[in-house]
Amino acid sequence: MDEALLRSLTPSVLTVLVRRGADFAAAEDAVQDALVEAVRVWPTDPPRDAKGWLVTVAWRKFLDAARADTARRRREDLVDEEPAPGPAPAVDDTLQLYFLCAHPSLTPSSAVALTLRAVGGLTTRQIAQAYLVPEATMAQRISRAKRTVSGVRFDRPGDVATVLRVLYLVFNEGYSGDVDLSAEAIRLTRQLAAAIDHPEVAGLLALMLLHHARRAARTAPDGSLVPLAEQDRGRWDTRAIAEGVEILQAALARDRLGEFQAQAAVAALHADAPTAEETDWVQIVEWYDELTRLTDSPVVRLNRAVAVGEADGPRAGLAALAELDDSLPRYTAVAAYLHERAGDLATAARLYAEAAKKATDTLERDHLTRRAARLNTRLRH
Repeated sequence: MDEALLRSLTPSVLTVLVRRGADFAAAEDAVQDALVEAVRVWPTDPPRDAKGWLVTVAWRKFLDAARADTARRRREDLVDEEPAPGPAPAVDDTLQLYFLCAHPSLTPSSAVALTLRAVGGLTTRQIAQAYLVPEATMAQRISRAKRTVSGVRFDRPGDVATVLRVLYLVFNEGYSGDVDLSAEAIRLTRQLAAAIDHPEVAGLLALMLLHHARRAARTAPDGSLVPLAEQDRGRWDTRAIAEGVEILQAALARDRLGEFQAQAAVAALHADAPTAEETDWVQIVEWYDELTRLTDSPVVRLNRAVAVGEADGPRAGLAALAELDDSLPRYTAVAAYLHERAGDLATAARLYAEAAKKATDTLERDHLTRRAARLNTRLRH
C-alpha cells in the first residue's frame, strides 16, 4: 500500500467532491471513508486509475450518507447526478483547498489542523499526537473548523499570504509523535509551489529547506540544544542547502521581494559560511533592514539587534536592543548574550537566569540555565 500516494491524492479528491456540490464536512468524511476502503482493497486489487477510483468511491460514500440523512432533503437531488465511473478529471483544484483551509474565519490552530487533515491527509490521531493533545480534543477542533468552512464557496481568490503563514506554523512545530511536521510542511509547500507561480511560495520553500538542512546539528547526543554558532556544519544537509539556495535565487530574480524571501536570504548567508566566524553579518543586517521595512515586526527588530551586535560589536547591539520593548519574547536572552559578548559576565549570568525562567520551551530553558551556571562558575574562579 502506497501511503504517500493516498496522501498526495487526498486534497484533489476532496476538491472534486466539493465542486460537485458536497459541503466540506460531508465531503471530507466521505474521502476518509474512501481512504479506509482503499487500504482494504488495493493490496489485492490495485486500481489502474487511483484518483478516479477514490473519486468514485468517495462520491458513493457521500451519496450513501446523504440518502441516510433524511433531515437534509436537498442533498437527495444530487443522487440522480452521479457521474459515470471513469478517469478522474485532470484539473487539480488543490490550490483552492489550501485557501479554504486557511480561511480568515478560522483561528491559526484550527487552520493548521484542518490543513493537515484535508490537504495533508493525516488522521486525527496523528495530528493529535503531533500537537500533544487528546485525540478527542483534536477531533472537536477539526469538526468546528469543518463546520466553519462548509458554507464557503470556491468562487473567490484566496489569500496566498494566509496560506503561507499556516504552512510556516506547521513547519515550526517540528517533530513530535509519529509525524514529522517539518517534513510534512515541506511536502505541502512543494505541492503548493507546483500549483501556483508565486515568488513568496518559493521563498517559503527555500526558507524551510535551509532551516531543515541544519536539523541534525541542532541537538547534542544528550538531547541538549546546540546554538547555531556551535553547530557541527559537517552535519548540515548540503543537498537541501543547495536546493534552497537555487530556489531562492530564482525567486529573488523576479524582483518581487517578500518577507519569506528575505528570511530565506538570511538563512542562506548562515548556510554559506564555512564557519561561524566567517558569517557575513553586514549583509545579514541589511536583510533584516529589508525585513523591518516589509513587516515592521518587533521579532525581526530583535533578531536585527543580534546581527548588529555581531557586525558592529556588542555595544551597538545593546543600543539597538534598547529601542525595543523589554517584554518581547527572548528579549532577556538576547540581552544576556550581548552582555556576555561585551564582557559583562555578572549581568549576563543574571539575565540568562531570568531568561530561563521565562522560557516556555524545555530545551531552550535548559540551555539558558546552563549558560547562567557556566558564567557563575567563571565568576567564582
